[in-house]
Amino acid sequence: MKKKDLKSIAGLTLLEMLIGVVISSIMMGAIYTTYTVVNNTYSQVTERAKISRSGRDIVEMMMRDIRMAGFKYILGTNTQGLPSRSYLKFVGGNTTIAESHDPIIIEKGESALGPTDGSENRIAIQGHPDEGSKCCDRIHIVYDDFNQNHSTQPYKRYKITYYAAPLTDKDGQRYVAYKSLRSWSQTIDKDDGKWVDDCSECYIGQKIRDHIVDMEFVPLDAEGRVLSPLPRPGSNPEARENLYKIRAVDLRITFRSKSNFYKFKGSKPRFVKGLGDRGHDFDDTKLRDSVVVTIHTRNIGGGL
Repeated sequence: MKKKDLKSIAGLTLLEMLIGVVISSIMMGAIYTTYTVVNNTYSQVTERAKISRSGRDIVEMMMRDIRMAGFKYILGTNTQGLPSRSYLKFVGGNTTIAESHDPIIIEKGESALGPTDGSENRIAIQGHPDEGSKCCDRIHIVYDDFNQNHSTQPYKRYKITYYAAPLTDKDGQRYVAYKSLRSWSQTIDKDDGKWVDDCSECYIGQKIRDHIVDMEFVPLDAEGRVLSPLPRPGSNPEARENLYKIRAVDLRITFRSKSNFYKFKGSKPRFVKGLGDRGHDFDDTKLRDSVVVTIHTRNIGGGL
């Protein structure tokens, strides 16, 4: 090939190739950065939606049960020879929380709660951000029902308990929300009975939600004011009287994500606000979200 023919062939110089590589690298870096940002944003939105969805599920469950508190079944005149009203013994007043049949009893959390066996024991997670703080209330709900096909005990009474307890496994230490259901056993020919855990409907410590940060219940009167002293059975007559002044319950549940989301910067922790003066500081990288609702009690006293 002649020398003049070589000059007519088009091509790229080394400098042009280097410039192309640099521009391509910049474009790839920009595309990767954009992908990372979009992917992280999508993950956060998905996790927030998951927390919100599961939060709504557990809140709807609690709303349904709290609205049933104090319900009494009245059969009325019948041809089956059954009592027109419940014959079940009522235990209230100066008694223990475990024995009580009062519609709603709230136990405020002192440190970390952990009664997986229905006892009053408190179990703390060492090193947990909530250790030593007020966390995780417990609520007991009692209501009546009726089963005409049950020959020995047609009238039923149930006690539902929601509480949070610490759990440690391969995923680390955290709180888990549990639900228990007990039944009052008293046959139609007896004047007394007892709470039992072995009925066909009963269950103890059923796990309903993982990664709980806090669970708070606040009883309100007909004017929307917080009832004080806290309604509960026992020796305090004012606290016993307040048991039947409950017209609504403010409920707050705070959840956290399982995975990490934030890069913690600085020494200032993030604050999760509760109802009233209650709250928690956190300096980890978890995502947290709270659900707050007011639940009206339809079967305790008069209406709002």
